[in-house]
Amino acid sequence: MARPLVAVVGRPNVGKSTFFNKMSGKRISIVDDTPGVTRDRVYADCEWLGHKFTLIDTGGIDPRSDDPLLKQMRMQAEIAIETCDVILFFTDGRQGMTADDETVAEMLRRSGKPVILVVNKIDNVKLMDEVYDFYSLGMGDPIGVSSLNLLNLGDLLDVVVSYFHDEDETDDNDGAIAVAVVGKPNVGKSSLVNRILGENRVMVSDIAGTTRDAIDTRFKDGDDEYVIIDTAGIRRKRAIEYQSLERFSVVRSFAAIDRCDVALLLIDASNGVTEQDTKIAGYIDEAGKPAVIVVNKWDAVEKETGTLEKYTKEIREKLKFMEYAPVIYISALTGQRTGRVLESVKSVYAQASRRITTGLLNDILTDCQTALQPPATSGRRLRIYYATQQAVNPPTFVLFVNDKELMHFSYERYLENSFRKAFGFEGTPLRFVLREKEKNEQ
Repeated sequence: MARPLVAVVGRPNVGKSTFFNKMSGKRISIVDDTPGVTRDRVYADCEWLGHKFTLIDTGGIDPRSDDPLLKQMRMQAEIAIETCDVILFFTDGRQGMTADDETVAEMLRRSGKPVILVVNKIDNVKLMDEVYDFYSLGMGDPIGVSSLNLLNLGDLLDVVVSYFHDEDETDDNDGAIAVAVVGKPNVGKSSLVNRILGENRVMVSDIAGTTRDAIDTRFKDGDDEYVIIDTAGIRRKRAIEYQSLERFSVVRSFAAIDRCDVALLLIDASNGVTEQDTKIAGYIDEAGKPAVIVVNKWDAVEKETGTLEKYTKEIREKLKFMEYAPVIYISALTGQRTGRVLESVKSVYAQASRRITTGLLNDILTDCQTALQPPATSGRRLRIYYATQQAVNPPTFVLFVNDKELMHFSYERYLENSFRKAFGFEGTPLRFVLREKEKNEQ
């Protein structure tokens, strides 16, 4: 299932954004809000004590204002309330309870969602008595915190994760390969999913979310079991209305990438690789997910000698950071070559799950350094003592070196290409972790 959504709501100037920024600043939890990709900055993926969730910041709710901007912010908050799994209701402990707090509380009661009452700006223990006034809101036990000073945030997060259900957080599909089908709107994602499920597969179960959620379907193909995740189309941020439910559909789509084992990036053959395709591909790569680039609607393209080669060259040029991903050309409408999709999924997942023995890995590493000496800076040369594989999915290698600062990105790319040539790893990104040896080890 998708990560739980936790919405931070309340009237203006109660410290919601301060809390959000602290959470997304990696001080309290493992967070990545992925600036500059395609996810809007009002979302951040967080983790607390092994529980992963997505935090949503919202504009302040001013129940009485007719100002167009404030009305829009209120509508955006209402959509967050409708879509989320848990609500953090922020109030201002220094200002005390207000009539607007009571109005917001009534709105949240009608939502039927779990609500945690947070009294913010309790900047020291002497102010804790201010918390008790908020019991009159009838929202349960208030929790006094200071977002600015990080006071009691751990206690607050303990309560937040207590509302999560096990199925909300599990990434374990009992051996099934989770496949996320992602891309822009109208590239044929649902058509491909229907085509795959309709070709003599044995359906195990349907796990349907709401119309705004990614939808999981478990099925078997021969002896192999899969969970295929159909997602909402991911449009450019400026093409999405600020108050639109689609903003939250996009969050669920990115969450599907985060929890999948393999991502299928669908591209419309008639449009070529667009800027948005590039951004979605970038998110898949940053998430470390194995990928297959699926060019759909290939039947609609007028072909001549060299058309496929020309198209593949364009994909490789525009998605240089994803050169490892295989490219297949299909038509979900006619079924042309759709049988290759699961074959490619199975193949790249196997590559992403490969483990290389330490002995073999270091043999190749020695050959790499013999063929091309590591770089030197200011008279000091990088020395790579040995390597070991730390993890799979994606394959992650620890390189023990004399000085991390001496590693140049071009030499790291050279090592990556050498490892791929030696071991394959088609379809999966590789990760390198540099670790300096202690002086007494050198």
